[in-house]
Amino acid sequence: MRRPPPDAGVEHLLRTEAPQVLGALTRRFGRFDVAEDAVQEALIAAGQRWPAEGVPQDPRSWLIRVGHRRMVDLLRAEQARHRREQEVGRTELVLGTRAAPAGGTDDSLTLLLLCCHPRLSPVSRVALTLRAVGGLTTAEIARAYGTSEATMGTRISRAKQRLVRSGARFVPATDTDRRDRTEAVMRVLYLIFNEGYTAGSGEALARRDLSEEAVRLARLLHAADPEDAEAAGLLALMLLVESRHAARTDADGALVPLESQDRTRWDQELIREGTLLLDAVWDARGSGTGPYRLQAAIAALHVQAPAPELTDWPRIAVLHLWLERLTPTAPVRLSRVVAVARAFGPTRGLTLLDTLCRRHALDRDPLVRHHERAVRAHLTRATGDTARAAALYREAAALTANGAERRYLLTEAERADEAGT
Repeated sequence: MRRPPPDAGVEHLLRTEAPQVLGALTRRFGRFDVAEDAVQEALIAAGQRWPAEGVPQDPRSWLIRVGHRRMVDLLRAEQARHRREQEVGRTELVLGTRAAPAGGTDDSLTLLLLCCHPRLSPVSRVALTLRAVGGLTTAEIARAYGTSEATMGTRISRAKQRLVRSGARFVPATDTDRRDRTEAVMRVLYLIFNEGYTAGSGEALARRDLSEEAVRLARLLHAADPEDAEAAGLLALMLLVESRHAARTDADGALVPLESQDRTRWDQELIREGTLLLDAVWDARGSGTGPYRLQAAIAALHVQAPAPELTDWPRIAVLHLWLERLTPTAPVRLSRVVAVARAFGPTRGLTLLDTLCRRHALDRDPLVRHHERAVRAHLTRATGDTARAAALYREAAALTANGAERRYLLTEAERADEAGT
């Protein structure tokens, strides 16, 4: 046995090995739904034993053996007990003591594609991906999404049952469905990253476990097909945005807005990596450019500016308009308002915001209303109406479930009050 170094990475190792173990068991038994439960129990056992006993010389085989034993128990508990036991007996002869994926292949991408099956809802895709490929427990996923463990467990169970009913198989994507399946994976990874970057609930601003897991899986997706420009753009976007993580909060965990961040704390290695990825796939003429590359280009303009006042806001505003035409969502529209206001002044930004609210009811959308109130508060204060701005900040604070955002907005409300006295 070898001892892990301090804080060493038992959790990271488990998350890395989880999809390989799940792939091995699913391939042998042909039952993704049962194998996923068995792997989760094997991960829990390892998490309890390895920190004290040391990591086995072959962690994957250890996990496969434990998962295999638990899967035998689960299969034997089903109603078709006799048939299942015969199947298990044959499988035991095949597995032996070591069962690595055939040919040493990485099963993570196949699992990603399976978890992002089109028959599943977006929320189910995210939850199943975090469980099966990310190795997170049901409780961890539930905390990330502000719901109970029982509710999330039910959601994951239903997702697995739907996969079984739909006849989904643990096989690599074919040429005919790879594009659609890959796009579904990218959407899921984007959602996971965004939830990690700014948590939907809780007192902390971010959930690093989620954002880091999204980056890991995006690296895997890019490595599987380096020619996929949008997959490269998604990874570049994540790296460029994540590069600012250390500067987003102060020593007390309070939110620090972009223009006030200490840029010396930005991770230059992530910036270099993200910029190189983007440069390799960016087409300045816009031929076929997708939403992830556009967002990466916007993120690159932010991190390349040596000071806030040197940010190329007019170009960012143009890119946001381009992005809105591709993905006309409420968050994209609000981001364009901010870019227009920074490029051409708060009055023009407010005019655009009013227009978008009339056309698309942004101020009544429960998913983005606190962002709309916050943007309106910032622009209103910039026009000199501090009393109205303070009220808007407090409205926004009352609408967010993120503690760090709420504290920041209330602080801004107090500053607006002070400016008006």
